[in-house]
Amino acid sequence: MNQCINQPDRFVDESLEGILLAYPQFYEMAQNDCHAVVHRTTQPHVCIVTGGGYGHLPLFLGYVGDGLCDGVAVGNVFTSPSAESIMHAVHALKPQKGVLFLFGNYFGDTMNFEMAAEMLSDEDIPSCIVKASDDLASAPREQFEERRGIAGILFAYKVAGAAASAGYSLDQVERVVKRAIACTATFGVAFSSCTLPGKPHPMFELADGEMEIGMGIHGEPGVRHGTLEKSEALAEELSASVVKDLDLQADDEVAVLINGLGSTSREELFVCYRDVHRYLTVGGIRISRSFVGEYATSIDMAGLSVSLIRLDDEIKKLLAMEASSPFVHF
Repeated sequence: MNQCINQPDRFVDESLEGILLAYPQFYEMAQNDCHAVVHRTTQPHVCIVTGGGYGHLPLFLGYVGDGLCDGVAVGNVFTSPSAESIMHAVHALKPQKGVLFLFGNYFGDTMNFEMAAEMLSDEDIPSCIVKASDDLASAPREQFEERRGIAGILFAYKVAGAAASAGYSLDQVERVVKRAIACTATFGVAFSSCTLPGKPHPMFELADGEMEIGMGIHGEPGVRHGTLEKSEALAEELSASVVKDLDLQADDEVAVLINGLGSTSREELFVCYRDVHRYLTVGGIRISRSFVGEYATSIDMAGLSVSLIRLDDEIKKLLAMEASSPFVHF
């Protein structure tokens, strides 16, 4: 595989250094640790700190910005960040109103963020942990808190950052973000594997004309392997599963996310959005907001996912608030 890299073992550090050099007015390295990055604001508020493995841009660093997260700890490719980098981000922010840790539900991330929360407790800094868990392929609805966190974390970031910017307390931010996560579900499909930096071959094989429904963003096995289908059929299968999972009914209001996994063109994503839009509107489900693009990738994996969040008045208002970073704009 042809890749624009130097040494594979320096890939993450050099990429992060490039981001810091590209956006020096926006991002700041925390505590001389390029794996810990912050965006400072002057208004005191609950600090939102996220993190996860590298290879998913704009996850996770791209959601550090105005009206979004305040800091991030970045691990190596598909590897959880260290508790040390998490603490570096928190200490650089000097939180006055507490810290909300918001990240995807994966074992290593959970372990290291819990360790950081214990350290903050020793420093008398209040914190709480909220984990995105939207991948319906990984657990049934009654166990949604055990699901993997994938592209639907976008909605959690947007709600958390808006709530913090609006002056919510730590308890209030935690409450509304947990509700947003409970109201979110995602279902995706992979068309090809990703290739890790410096590796000569993809992580797994999908032959031309094949797909895997429900595959995770680290190559976790899906729920159905089969022949590649047209967009209309895929949109119906993915959308119907999410609608059923959230028990959406006619006249319910949602926001829609069509997310590309790294190598699927925007043109294709809009074809899928057309078909998802048609499926939802025929069912009487009202679409309030739409997001189409790359919001959570898996390096160069080809594929996409469909995420829906059921809206109430509070979540709808928070989603509508302006937010931006060098990677995303709402």
